[in-house]
Amino acid sequence: MPQCLNSWTDAAGAAQGKNVPTDPADPRLLGAVAIVLALLVAAIRRHRNRRMLRSLRQRGERLKMALWATGEHYWEYDVGSRVVRLLLVEPDAHGLSDVMHEREVPVEELIHPEDIAGVERAITDCIQGHTRSVVADARVLLDEGEPVWTRARGRVVRRSPQGAALRLAGTARDVSRSRQAERERRIAAQVLHSMDEAVSVVDANFNFISVNRAFTRITGYTAEETLGRSAALLDSDQHDAAFYRHMRATLQRQGQWKGEMWQRRKDGEEFLCRLVCSAVAGASPGEAQYVTVLSDVTREKRAEEELLYLANFDTLTNLPNRAMLSERLSRAIVRARRHGGRIGLLFLDLDRFKDVNDSLGHAAGDRILRAAARRLQQTLGAEHTVARLGGDEFTVVLEDLESAAQAERTAREIIMAFEAPLEIDGHQEIAISPSIGISLYPEHGQVPTELIKRADTAMYQAKAAGRRTFMRYDDAMDVATRTRATLSGALRKVLDRGELRLAYQPRMSLADSRITGVEALLRWSSDEHGEVAPADFIPLAEESGLILEIGEWVLREACLMLGRWQQHGLDPTLAVSINVSALQLQRGDFPQVVRQVLQDTGVAPGSLELELTESMLMANAGQTAARLQAFRDLGVPLAIDDFGTGYSSLAYLKRLPLSTVKIDKTFVDDVSTDPDDAAITSTIITMAHSLGLKVIAEGVETDAQVRFLASHGCDEIQGFWLAAPMDGHACLSFIRNWQPRPARAAAGAP
Repeated sequence: MPQCLNSWTDAAGAAQGKNVPTDPADPRLLGAVAIVLALLVAAIRRHRNRRMLRSLRQRGERLKMALWATGEHYWEYDVGSRVVRLLLVEPDAHGLSDVMHEREVPVEELIHPEDIAGVERAITDCIQGHTRSVVADARVLLDEGEPVWTRARGRVVRRSPQGAALRLAGTARDVSRSRQAERERRIAAQVLHSMDEAVSVVDANFNFISVNRAFTRITGYTAEETLGRSAALLDSDQHDAAFYRHMRATLQRQGQWKGEMWQRRKDGEEFLCRLVCSAVAGASPGEAQYVTVLSDVTREKRAEEELLYLANFDTLTNLPNRAMLSERLSRAIVRARRHGGRIGLLFLDLDRFKDVNDSLGHAAGDRILRAAARRLQQTLGAEHTVARLGGDEFTVVLEDLESAAQAERTAREIIMAFEAPLEIDGHQEIAISPSIGISLYPEHGQVPTELIKRADTAMYQAKAAGRRTFMRYDDAMDVATRTRATLSGALRKVLDRGELRLAYQPRMSLADSRITGVEALLRWSSDEHGEVAPADFIPLAEESGLILEIGEWVLREACLMLGRWQQHGLDPTLAVSINVSALQLQRGDFPQVVRQVLQDTGVAPGSLELELTESMLMANAGQTAARLQAFRDLGVPLAIDDFGTGYSSLAYLKRLPLSTVKIDKTFVDDVSTDPDDAAITSTIITMAHSLGLKVIAEGVETDAQVRFLASHGCDEIQGFWLAAPMDGHACLSFIRNWQPRPARAAAGAP
């Protein structure tokens, strides 16, 4: 130790410049130098490591800041192990700072299965040198959450000595929002260009900026021909300049204008359009632009006129129909009442027309009706209203009569006019005569229905008198009224006597020839009057109010029968439909009656269908819709019966909670021979399906009708082609033994 101390002393003295003798080969001196050098190297290394760590931390922070600022994440892909190493920057639990963490995931677990092939193809192309870098969009699965669309970019960052790619690296970012925005923009563009309406954008000076394809189709102007030009390019001469100034001033002031106006196509044709113009923000602040959506409604207006025509005129003869007759007769009565005038109503029926129609065919029958309509108009002139009520029934309204004899004289002229045969198709002649009944205002009625009814009664008396003559109504003809009174008295006892029964007529699905349901039809077998037609006693029941009691009996009896059928193993989806009277809807709480019957019988609400006539529904569509909603709330489907015989259109049905439309037999009868009936029937089917309604055709009797209805998409059929109405036991047997069969002629059809 003293020697060591001496060595340190010597070394220290030397360092201080003292003359201390030293020996260069002294081991003690060499050891001391080595220690000093080692300490110095260690200090340098510690300093360098601290600087390196500080630099790495700074670089990490810069990388973290760069990734955070760009919203991207760093990734590395090991080619050999197919493992992806992710460096993720995410908010911490408190959202106050960011946390960087690493994760290693096999590529098969990271990428959505539907996108893995595309990603691997992009990596392979880069590894093989086909592309300089990897660019791929794919859905990434992290933390068992929803897949996130990402866009990855990178390239090879490490290769083997032989040049093989060992590792790829790059960044990825979430592109879900941009993809969604791009998708929405693309959809919006597709929608814009696929719209049937012409869409254009104009600037504050009303010069075109943009137009879609429909604009070119509707106006005839291409985008190149319109861009930069004034919207006045389309102005029509049917509006003066003041109209357009007012329209554009309103648009500038209120930011919107809509209405109908005439415009002009490139070829000069005028067309009616519906315009909706709205102000939108332009590309620059404060800049105004206007978007215009233009719809060509020329055809729509024409269609409305055609529908209005169909609602008021007979398509076969072009004469006013029953609705128009009622309106004109009402106006005539108002004028006659005001001026103390008289009106004559002539009710014409062609004698033995049914025999002629059956022998020559319906097409020839239609030609006869058209020829008869022309003969009537030629005989009477344009000053009198000639209408066709339906079938071979026509009416004539004679205003400003001086006496009843004048109406009789006109009737005699009509009969004489039909002495000459009707010419059919320019070569065939048909001899046919009318029987005419006459009623007078004010003697025989104060309203159109009374006049029509009594003229009809007089017409039947003319037929009973031998046809080809006329009769004027008088009270002696009112035997029918007395008969009705007798039936009305007997009707009050039908339930007590058990004289009512139900007959069931099946209906079939055309798609799979399956029996889907039955309609319950009311029958009256009277001990006094025999079989009474429903058309005779149901109106009496409605007038007397008995329909409420009878209707509940029908409802309960039909549901009980359906329940028994289901107990015998019939398909539980089989439905039974019953007809509902307007009085049942208007009086009492019929929905509660239906609810109670369903509860008592155990029948599911969906297995019962209520049928309502078209005239009943459309008498007060708004009030009716509110009443019918109660049945839909119960789950009971509703059908409109005898559609096409009234005055409604399918457009009104959108307000009613209906599920089924039943096409009236009068249209079905001639669908295979009458182009008008065929067109009407196919139109009803198409429009009903567009409203989501099921379509049932009634009165189907022939193979040709079945084929027509099937080819036009009718859902179900009902009529003698399938089966006549039958009692409950026979109907059960029919449904059980039902086997789909090819179309055939109707057995037992009337």
